Amino acid sequence: MCGIVAYLGDKKAKPILVEGLKRLEYRGYDSAGLAVIDHGRLQLVRSAGRISDLESCLAEQELEGSLGIAHTRWATHGAATTENAHPHLDHTGKIAIVHNGIIENFATLKKWLISKGCTFRSETDSEVIANLISLFYYDESQSDQAGPDRGLEIRLETAVRLALRELDGTYGIAVVSSEVPDVLIAARRGSPMVVGLGDGEFIVASDAAAIVKHTTQAIYLGDNEMVVVTRDGYRTITIENDPVAAKIEQIEYSLDRLELDGYAHYMAKEIFEQPQTLADCLKGRLDQTSGQVVLGGIASLSRELVRAHRIGIAACGTAWHAGLVGEYLFEQLAQLPAEVDYASEFRYRNPIIEQDTVFIVISQSGETLDTLAALQEAKERGALVLGIVNSVGSTIARQTDAGIYLHVGPEIGVASTKAFTGQLAVLTMLALYIARRRRMSQQMLEHYIRALRRIPEQISTVLEQSEYIHQVAQEYHQRENWLFLGRGYQFPVALEGALKLKEISYIHAEGLPAAEMKHGPIALITPEMPVVFVAPKSSQYDKVMGNVEEVKARGGIIIAVATEGDETIRDYADHVFTVPDTLEELQPMLTVIPLQLLAYHAALIRGHDVDKPRNLAKSVTVE
Repeated sequence: MCGIVAYLGDKKAKPILVEGLKRLEYRGYDSAGLAVIDHGRLQLVRSAGRISDLESCLAEQELEGSLGIAHTRWATHGAATTENAHPHLDHTGKIAIVHNGIIENFATLKKWLISKGCTFRSETDSEVIANLISLFYYDESQSDQAGPDRGLEIRLETAVRLALRELDGTYGIAVVSSEVPDVLIAARRGSPMVVGLGDGEFIVASDAAAIVKHTTQAIYLGDNEMVVVTRDGYRTITIENDPVAAKIEQIEYSLDRLELDGYAHYMAKEIFEQPQTLADCLKGRLDQTSGQVVLGGIASLSRELVRAHRIGIAACGTAWHAGLVGEYLFEQLAQLPAEVDYASEFRYRNPIIEQDTVFIVISQSGETLDTLAALQEAKERGALVLGIVNSVGSTIARQTDAGIYLHVGPEIGVASTKAFTGQLAVLTMLALYIARRRRMSQQMLEHYIRALRRIPEQISTVLEQSEYIHQVAQEYHQRENWLFLGRGYQFPVALEGALKLKEISYIHAEGLPAAEMKHGPIALITPEMPVVFVAPKSSQYDKVMGNVEEVKARGGIIIAVATEGDETIRDYADHVFTVPDTLEELQPMLTVIPLQLLAYHAALIRGHDVDKPRNLAKSVTVE
């Protein structure tokens, strides 16, 4: 949630900050702003709306400063207004902060700060941080401990540390002060912050996407860590003032992976590049010569995985739908009892973690706060925790015992597409990896490997139906209520199809097990309602066809996702999207593609921004 970028170097900060905000706009786009220290003064410019609105406000401003902070907001406390936009100043106007996260004790702190003479201009919890730092900075009992050259630097650093120790909740922050015009401070707890190390310059951001144009060398801050950046270098410490040995890492993707590459939208690019991204995900992991699944990230734990008595899975949103497919895969292929939890609910009940439980957390960003909390709860209760994430160096990747990266490249569109198919592929490979070491024959494993290797090419054939899917979306885009139905492995796909339509077209849609329709939702069926059946040839095909007939008898509009060559379903469906035949366990990687395209085309026809749907943000780092 929200995007932070900060710069200290030998170039003008303004264009670098604006460019960084554009690359982070998918993290939040309710308002935006920047603060630059220019000729010793803090120059603040903010605007409600998109980055383009901020650019209009900046058009007449020649900011020369080479130190600044910027922010694009997803609103939590306070409406999406200019007054609530970041950066926020302290009551003196000399300290500026940008903040991601939620401060849970802000009301108590705000009341106390007002009693101390601080004033507030916004409704946000974030402004408390600026005034808290200010209170400690201007505390007369603070002496300049390092002499005149570094006295103000140490004073600001100390004030930030003391302020952070008073906060309950989560934060990723960047701080500057006009009184210390060559110092940039950043810190994190539960909200990502990365420090890019360039040639004579430093870029601090909440996402590597804002850094990669300038450098591929980065430091990922850990929880309760902060960095003090000056023109001469940087220091990493904890908020308790203990030194931290910074580990410099390589950002894994290049700038061209962030470009539109001729597509009108990131969502379209990410849908249509799935044949390649899935091939990248599978690359090096399916050894056809030896007939093995090779997963280097978990190789050292193979014995523990084979001895597991139970699999737990936690995730949110689209990743939860992938996890539900994973539950079926582990039970079917590896003969392991499995259960998928909403990560947001997991830690608020009393979950049972038995001996030899393997707990899997799934998150595209690796920063989803609810999923991170579930990870920590599972570890506390003694589970072996694995991560399935896309972002290298992310918090979840660092805190799990081991894990598997998706390797599908950065996903910019807010509505997840290629990450979902990557998650399905990784879960399938992990289930096969365990299954072979438990009960599956070598011959059967090789059968699955051959089928998996064909999936990227098969996705390409599904994508060829985009124009036809557009025509169907054109016909029904004004219908405001849809049902998505599937059985077995296709039930999670139905959930995902409904979610995609809701997220970007703002059409109300429900995903259900097809058999559950008759237990109530069938009352909704009218000749005006589109009902999408995810119905490829499978072990439950005949049962699904019975449900199709029930809808047909009540006049519902039937849109089917079916296996190529299935003529039976054409007798019932008004429209059919086809997918190539494959093994039942692999079908979700194909059947979800038409539903992604359906949502994409419907949203465009309805005039919506598919990459930045209202009220949403890419990485949910708040509760």
